[in-house]
Amino acid sequence: AQEAISKKEYADSALVWLNENYVDNPENYHQRALQTLERAYQSGNPQFKAEVHFVLMRWHDFHVPFTIDSIMYHGEKAINLFNQTHDQANLADASAELALQYIEENDLKRSEELIFDAIEIYEELNNKKGLGDAYRRLSIVCLSQNEPNLAKKYGLIALEMVAQSKDFETESLTWLALLWAYDALGEYENAIHAGDQCIEIIQTKGIDDEFTLARAYAYRGDVWAELGNYQNSVEDNSKSYAIIKAKIGEERPAAKTYRQGIGIAYYHQGEYQKALPHYEAAIEGYVQLGQDGQPKMQQLLEDVADCYFNIGDYKNAYQSRIKAHQIFDTLMQNKVANLESEALIKYETGKKDQKLEEQSTIIKQKDRIEWMGGGLIGLLLLFTSTLFYFYRKNQKTTEAIKLKNEENELLLKEIHHRVKNNLQTISSLLSLQSESISDKTALDAVQESKNRVASMALIHQKLYQGDNLAAIEMRDYFETIGRAVKDSFGEKARHISFDVDMSRVELDVDTAIPIGLITNELITNSLKHAFPKNQEGQISIQLSRENNGLLKLKIADNGVGIPAGLKEKDGSGFGTLLIQLLTSQLGGTLEKSNEEGTATIIQFPLQEKSVA
Repeated sequence: AQEAISKKEYADSALVWLNENYVDNPENYHQRALQTLERAYQSGNPQFKAEVHFVLMRWHDFHVPFTIDSIMYHGEKAINLFNQTHDQANLADASAELALQYIEENDLKRSEELIFDAIEIYEELNNKKGLGDAYRRLSIVCLSQNEPNLAKKYGLIALEMVAQSKDFETESLTWLALLWAYDALGEYENAIHAGDQCIEIIQTKGIDDEFTLARAYAYRGDVWAELGNYQNSVEDNSKSYAIIKAKIGEERPAAKTYRQGIGIAYYHQGEYQKALPHYEAAIEGYVQLGQDGQPKMQQLLEDVADCYFNIGDYKNAYQSRIKAHQIFDTLMQNKVANLESEALIKYETGKKDQKLEEQSTIIKQKDRIEWMGGGLIGLLLLFTSTLFYFYRKNQKTTEAIKLKNEENELLLKEIHHRVKNNLQTISSLLSLQSESISDKTALDAVQESKNRVASMALIHQKLYQGDNLAAIEMRDYFETIGRAVKDSFGEKARHISFDVDMSRVELDVDTAIPIGLITNELITNSLKHAFPKNQEGQISIQLSRENNGLLKLKIADNGVGIPAGLKEKDGSGFGTLLIQLLTSQLGGTLEKSNEEGTATIIQFPLQEKSVA
């Protein structure tokens, strides 16, 4: 008996020490934790084993000296053992905490299962504090599934619960989760307010949580960047990095990741040289943390590729783009595997079913009391139940269709994004190849090929960035492509202006791509030939719907026109042949005019599905 008491005292004291020190992480912590785990298995006590696994999960989460697999291993062990011992309180805590870790692994199905298990247990235990924190975590899970409206909904529910329990630490974390949800919804002013609230609570309520404070500054800084206030963004992200640097040192991988926001702010200001060291430090940090396959890494690498491209380092731009594509391929496979998840819908439906059952119970109780009205109530109940049945069936069908449409839209956006990135990779390769070309004619040909690739890439970029995945708004497209081609000519085109005079016209991708290529060729021809000796001039673009039902594209310049001696050769160049081929593909006709410059008019049949 004395030996049993001694073992229990050892277990209690060891667990107290481990729980008190897993955040501060004294030098011998991990060794003592593993020794305690070994003693726990020798004792055969499942509760002792569960609690040691749980604290090891938390320690790995805070310090991540190995990989995220260690967090998963200890977390799942703890959950299984808490199930055996029927320790519902610890089971709920472990499930809720581990749910967020599976987001990092892109295992959203397991993440949902764990957070719903935790919510169910907290409700059974009537644990308002735990329930509020679980709803906060559910908000984050929803956001990881591209469900910002649900993330906002559950974040506000969590905020109400934690405010009632005066749990200021969880309240600050909930405001941080709402910041993310508002940001995803484009409600930037609300996101800034949420960041303000998070920071204020930490600073005024005496909460010792530098990590949450640093994250609040960082994410508020990101929102400032989205609002175009890059100065505030740099200031907030610099404060965030300073807090983390002072807390854990600049060489820790986690500290390096906090430089990401500073790099983003400089990148959007066009200060690519300043952005690069911050981006590269952040990438190094994520790699050291074992998070090099996350969506954020794809975007970071794409930004780095753009930085290198804009400073003329095409080799590093190409290498960064390739790394980004590799991550994209992995993410696409994971997204397809998770798109069929319906746990959120089932959860909402379960709540509705519970309310209906409660209503049915109340009606049955009234039946017993009011026997004389029983028949009428029965008929009304049958009629109401029928209505509810068809209403719920229709609602579920509508939700399923909506979910499937959202899945298809996500996949379509990803496809357009991937095509755009592939075309940009081709553009980078052409830039890299052009460095070794000395012949001017060949160099011009490569540059024109780059512009053609860019015109197609821009189509897919506009598609995945816009609200309408089926059509391109052509006025904005013409303005963008005009600037891009002009920039490729450098100083030679500085005196040339563009005028896009047209109403709103939307074209589907099959029509927009040939129109874009034609526009690229005609603008290029005007910039090359119409304005010799840095002559000032204007290029105009018009696209309109004619009374005869045709679409009319007119691209004109007020330059020197086509010299008379060259008219016989008209149609011999590759660009001219390409324009003729694309016009034929559109089923259109081509007409040229040489009065007051050069004008090309193309008319082609209007596809009704293309125009809004």
